[in-house]
Amino acid sequence: MTTQQTVRAFLSIEAVAFIIAGAIHSGIFVAIDTHYQAAVAESIIGVVLLIGFGLSWIWSAQTRLIGLLAQAFAALGTLVGLFTIAVGVGPRSVGDLAFHLAILAVLVCGLVVTAMLGRSYSAQA
Repeated sequence: MTTQQTVRAFLSIEAVAFIIAGAIHSGIFVAIDTHYQAAVAESIIGVVLLIGFGLSWIWSAQTRLIGLLAQAFAALGTLVGLFTIAVGVGPRSVGDLAFHLAILAVLVCGLVVTAMLGRSYSAQA
């Protein structure tokens, strides 16, 4: 798998996860865990990741940088979400906490892999 394919895979998986989380909080699937502010935040993060995915096709030479920026934005947003859970402002269900911890792990993994792909590519050149 090339650097571009790997970064695009992370971006697409992360984007879908955030869009689904936003849809859940907006009540699209079922009106159990609705939270408007969480839905907006998760949807924005999902759109940023999708934009990063799209830009990686337009500027494929910059895929690594695009991936790092989009995933860093998403990780920061996820940390804000975890903070809101901790202080009691955001939704506090077990599912919310599990999602935030799981997606943060995926984002950190994506950031590390993206950063390391760039290093191995630079070392080969």
